[in-house]
Amino acid sequence: MGGEAGAQAARSWALAVLRVRSRALAVALLPAAVAVVLYAGGTTGHLVGPGWHAARWAVTPVAVLVLLAAAGIALVVARARPAMSPTVPIAEASAPDLYRMVRDLADRLDVPAPSAIALTPDCDSWLEDRTHPSHGPPRQEDRDELTGARGPRRTAAAPVLVIGSPFLWWMRVGELRAVLAPVVAGTGPSAHPDIAAARRFVRGLDAAVAVASAPGRCPLTRVVCVGLGWVARLLLRGVREHATQMERGVAAAAAERAQAVDYGLRIVAQEQVGLAYAGWDRLLTRVALPAWRMGRWPSRLDAGVVAALTELSRRDRLAEGFASRLGERPACDLLEEPGAIDEATSLLAARLFHGGPAESGPDWSPVDWQEYPDQVVDRKWRLDASRLHRVLDAQGVRRTPGPTAAESPGPTLARVLDHLSAPRRLAAVPQGHPGGVTADGEPEAPADDERTATLAAALTAELAREEAAAPAPHSPDPTLWDDGSLPLFPPQAPRSSRELLTDHVTAMICCAAMDTAGAAPGLDWLDGPTLLINGDRASDLTPVVLSLVEDGDPAPLRAWLLESGIRPEKPVRLV
Repeated sequence: MGGEAGAQAARSWALAVLRVRSRALAVALLPAAVAVVLYAGGTTGHLVGPGWHAARWAVTPVAVLVLLAAAGIALVVARARPAMSPTVPIAEASAPDLYRMVRDLADRLDVPAPSAIALTPDCDSWLEDRTHPSHGPPRQEDRDELTGARGPRRTAAAPVLVIGSPFLWWMRVGELRAVLAPVVAGTGPSAHPDIAAARRFVRGLDAAVAVASAPGRCPLTRVVCVGLGWVARLLLRGVREHATQMERGVAAAAAERAQAVDYGLRIVAQEQVGLAYAGWDRLLTRVALPAWRMGRWPSRLDAGVVAALTELSRRDRLAEGFASRLGERPACDLLEEPGAIDEATSLLAARLFHGGPAESGPDWSPVDWQEYPDQVVDRKWRLDASRLHRVLDAQGVRRTPGPTAAESPGPTLARVLDHLSAPRRLAAVPQGHPGGVTADGEPEAPADDERTATLAAALTAELAREEAAAPAPHSPDPTLWDDGSLPLFPPQAPRSSRELLTDHVTAMICCAAMDTAGAAPGLDWLDGPTLLINGDRASDLTPVVLSLVEDGDPAPLRAWLLESGIRPEKPVRLV
């Protein structure tokens, strides 16, 4: 679909959406029109008699009720606040070069410039209309822009340009410009009156459904809210296909218009979009999430994604060519204070993806990357190791004897090793659990170590009790979304009992390594917390831990401990 064809198709589908609105209005006015005809006929002497008189009495209340209902629904649709994405607003004074680049891009595309720029802690960019009356009056700088004080091309209808913050830090200036070209080109179709009216109608219906679906917030009675939701959903079903085709036409028109701007560079930039998304996802799930769970939020996530992707470029031969880009000017140089903006988007990311207050406090404080190993990694390991020993105490597992009988030994790694490597005792396994295959090819009965299974289940229960009993410092802020549904999505799937046990045993080994062999906590940008022995990452630790947890075989781990100089019989410091 070409650009002009896409624009024409978008306008046609927008008219189809508006026709649905007109038909709904006609249906609402139909009883009133019938009542008017009946009354007009009575005054002229044409529609007289008991039957027509009864018809007038029957139709009039229906017409009044339908008009009142239609007026109420129309008011809710017009005034209901459409969903607005949580973002970090960027004033022109704090990013004049960025605004200048976007304005020049709009001039070259011959479209209205966006009314403002905002950042989102995600790998995406879009245009968002924030001209709805319920969003409140515009700020002074926005009023200046909307009245043309800082650019004659800006209009009140121009949407806000929302840019993914990882793009600004990872992409070069030219790449960002190429990626934003199709997005900025969308302001052209957005300015068309029919498309703008159709979008307002669809957003209003969507917002009305949200209002009706939350009876606690609905200012009307429950019955009226149910009726409002039914009508709004009915209209949404009627316009869904039209609105979808309209947006496809708008996207096609914008993409076609942007073809002439940095087309060759856009192909390279799209590769960076995929790379940035992969690095951002790993940074959130493997690096930020452990800190968030402890009430700390990394204050430089965008700078961290640059470090993560640079590390990926170093490790992956397929990404070697990307490292040469780093000599070019990064897009974050378009900001006057990139550090402050990075901190604001990092806090918003923590609130969106994990939940948390809007400001720092004793149980919700920022952490720099330099402090991350000591304040997050070390503390996490010692908390996990302490929980492991509490569960062992509760199960009556004896501590490793000290040099003398009177000595009360502290928590040791040897205690964990002895418990998990004891003679295996098969536990009952649920029917249908996948098992192995014997040497004769017969299905092998699935087996599990009763001690290991019991310890894993106890750890899971203990962790659940701690989370339920602790006063949650991370109470989701309902002002971010109208429905208050935070966090936005869980960055990591829930861990199984066996995975929790593996994590806790690993934490105990790391504590023993730090306290008895001079090891140190570290941060791997792609894998998260890591143990450093003599300055090198202990990448071979996981297999030997799995041998102990899954097979009950301590030999590989004991050999690894001996080679690393770790003393499992020595007490470790816990919290």
